[in-house]
Amino acid sequence: MTGFDLTRLLAERGGERYDLHTRHLNHQLPRMLHTIGFDKVYERAEGAYFWDAEGQDYLDMLAGFGVMGLGRHHPVVRRALHDVLDAQLADLTRFDCQPLPGLLAEQLLGHAPHLDRVFFGNSGTEAVETALKFARYATGKPRILYCTHAFHGLTTGSLSVNGEDGFRDGFAPLLPDTAVPLGDLDALARELAKGDVAALIVEPIQGKGVHEAPPGYLRAAQDLLHRHKALLIADEVQTGLGRTGDFFAYQHEDGVAPDLVCVAKALSGGYVPVGATLGKDWIFKKVYSSMDRVLVHSASFGSNAQAMAAGLAVLAVMEDEQTVAHARHTGDLLRGRLAELIPKYELLHDVRGRGLMIGIEFGRPTSLGLRSRWTMLQAARKGLFAQMVVVPLLQRHRILTQVSGDHLEVIKLIPPLIIGEREVDRFVDAFTAVMDDAHGGGGLMWDFGRTLVKQAVAHR
Repeated sequence: MTGFDLTRLLAERGGERYDLHTRHLNHQLPRMLHTIGFDKVYERAEGAYFWDAEGQDYLDMLAGFGVMGLGRHHPVVRRALHDVLDAQLADLTRFDCQPLPGLLAEQLLGHAPHLDRVFFGNSGTEAVETALKFARYATGKPRILYCTHAFHGLTTGSLSVNGEDGFRDGFAPLLPDTAVPLGDLDALARELAKGDVAALIVEPIQGKGVHEAPPGYLRAAQDLLHRHKALLIADEVQTGLGRTGDFFAYQHEDGVAPDLVCVAKALSGGYVPVGATLGKDWIFKKVYSSMDRVLVHSASFGSNAQAMAAGLAVLAVMEDEQTVAHARHTGDLLRGRLAELIPKYELLHDVRGRGLMIGIEFGRPTSLGLRSRWTMLQAARKGLFAQMVVVPLLQRHRILTQVSGDHLEVIKLIPPLIIGEREVDRFVDAFTAVMDDAHGGGGLMWDFGRTLVKQAVAHR
């Protein structure tokens, strides 16, 4: 019998966490966390909160970049995972059909009745890769269109439709793909006229900057694509499963029925990585056109029992607890409370989004004193002011947030969908205090800003 004891291992070596990362993993992560003062040691988590060794609680407004839709360690999801492990299923034999994948596919498709089949992978980027492959094969065309500032993942195919140059630099050549501005139907029509476009992939609300597709755009784009025998792919990896106050964000607009939909993150329950690509019957039947092609697209760990059990539990909880409606209500409350602050603070320019996907944008102030400080930050590196806001939110108010993308003066809030009025009050009170400090023209916040400026200049 092995002497492995996980509890003892963590007790003996858990304190080495940052050193271990520095030596054996991405060495820039602990360096970055130390620089911005995020190198905390969290001991446990539940729901929308973390706790440190001193027992202090931290409000999570990031949800693991959207993974923790139901918060951490939801009891129903935990019980499902215990149950599936205790069942000792004959999982991943590769030559049978287990019930859990079919049951989860049935449940997912019930929320997208115009779609017929599901492929299960292990992540959002795999869900996107699947959609890209299926679209190209089904249409016989090579090129995928994506929107400027999009984020669809970091593996080579999904990177090809990533609208951020910082992620793409140094990894060429990529797939033959082309960016079009979100909402620009004329640009879409020009590309479609070339005759080689397989699909447009689009986030109904872009994660980078929290920019929503303009009203009517998705429906009009869909019609244009179909006239040119191309497909609409909705990337719902972050926006799906209730995040925006609809089960899928594309459902906010009448008449939109994507040909392929990518799902991941919250479907995992925060435990087991999972990705899903939902699609129309004819697309799947074209890809899997014969028994010879039965494994033409597969994933070694796709449809594993633990991931399927977690996904089924997540969907059951969402129905029982009316998570989608709750996210819509709480999101409206939080967004409305924040929007009321715009006239009060000249550095606060916009509050936007839908449901519990909210962007807070900062911009150039009008008063001379604040304008000079703003200009100093912008000259060093765009995005430093937003970073100046997230740091005191964590350090002084124990609230975890993050900027919405590099070189953006936007904070994105994507908290667990279970937060309520207590968490809204806590965040708004803390944010108001930080804004008061920023508009006071001095203090620790601007001292930290000068430190960030020095680091940005040195990095250049």
